[in-house]
Amino acid sequence: MKFTSILKSIIAEQSRFEVLYNALTKPSADKEGNKAKPKLTKQEFMALVQADPTTRMNNIDPDSKDPKELEKIKVGKYVQWLIKNYLTPTTERQPGDNGYEKEVKQVKDLFMEDLYKVTDDLKKFDRFKNKIKGEKDINKLTPRQLFDAVKDFDLTLATTTKTERKTATVHPGSKLLYDGDEWRVVEIKDKGALGKEAACFYGGNQQETRWCTSGPGLNWFDRYIKDGPLYVVYKPGDTNVHASGLPKERYQFHFPSNQFMDIHDHQIDLVQYLNGPMSELKDLFKPEFAKGLTVGGEKLIIDSFSHGAIGKFIALYGLDDLIGNLPDTLQEFQIQNRDKSDITINIPQEIGRFKNLHMILLDNCIESVPDAICSLPKLRFLALINNPKLKTIPECIADIPNLYFLNLKGSNNVNVPESIKAKGTDMGGGMWDLQE
Repeated sequence: MKFTSILKSIIAEQSRFEVLYNALTKPSADKEGNKAKPKLTKQEFMALVQADPTTRMNNIDPDSKDPKELEKIKVGKYVQWLIKNYLTPTTERQPGDNGYEKEVKQVKDLFMEDLYKVTDDLKKFDRFKNKIKGEKDINKLTPRQLFDAVKDFDLTLATTTKTERKTATVHPGSKLLYDGDEWRVVEIKDKGALGKEAACFYGGNQQETRWCTSGPGLNWFDRYIKDGPLYVVYKPGDTNVHASGLPKERYQFHFPSNQFMDIHDHQIDLVQYLNGPMSELKDLFKPEFAKGLTVGGEKLIIDSFSHGAIGKFIALYGLDDLIGNLPDTLQEFQIQNRDKSDITINIPQEIGRFKNLHMILLDNCIESVPDAICSLPKLRFLALINNPKLKTIPECIADIPNLYFLNLKGSNNVNVPESIKAKGTDMGGGMWDLQE
């Protein structure tokens, strides 16, 4: 190589960190001088740089604020691949869809959470690249495809017998929640050291699974367990096992975060599983789904019937069970069919049991209102908007003692009862002031 080429290479390597750092962590401006937010925070950028196993930190403190010190970091060859996959995540929703920004944030947070796993995969890729079958260009692989390409390297064999696995007791810090014809479910609720030990055991200390909760030196267990229990699901009679004696086919569920992971820490379609091979567990997990339908047991807020916990609950148990599984403590009841899907909910008489309700919003999702709604003594706001199939509402709504406001905007086919007309003030646009 000519000296000039060597010099260019050295200059490029030394300036690469600075170029990437300035381009991604500092505000940019368009031709009109309008400033745009940086694509990455400094913390995000440094985390991605360090996640590349070929990066050379040269004993530099990543929290250093001295630019000259940071310039000594030699950026690895996979950093740009990491940045690209972090900034352009794969999502179910498309730009412009309701909830898209929220989903992007969730996916990016999970990407950061799982960075250490990607680092391990990149180490394998860098070492075994010549032995990998299929695509060998990292830039043509997604993180999921990278894992699939390297996952079969360095596997561990099992040493326990089928009888030993079937009769094994649960690990301290957990309890046997269900032991059925085919599936076993272990629940981990302990938030202390024993609970973490159990999570590490059932996750194989990250040697058998990629669950972040099973890393002995990591704090992800604490982050998840504070929101709710972990469930480990497996077939105790399975003969295809790891060294621990636990089956290679096992799953970890965490309902508060809506994460249902296989052994590779890939999200499974829980609806498909519970309606199929795990059908015997469907009723067992129904209460856990129900807990996830509300915020603090006080608010039901639904803005989509096709995504998240609500969508899964409806797909598994149907619309009829939706209200029947809500807590009596409910104070706000909001259902907005923003997907514009052709779904109509029949509000049952059972809604009368929510005596603490002070607000109800039903947007584009009903065609009838039960008389039981009149038995809600604390109800102050009632919005029945954008419901073209709604034609009548109960006369007794006028008698709800604390009802302050009735909104029928967009429900143009409703025949407003005479009792409401007599008591309230028509504010126009389907809105009524019902204070005397």
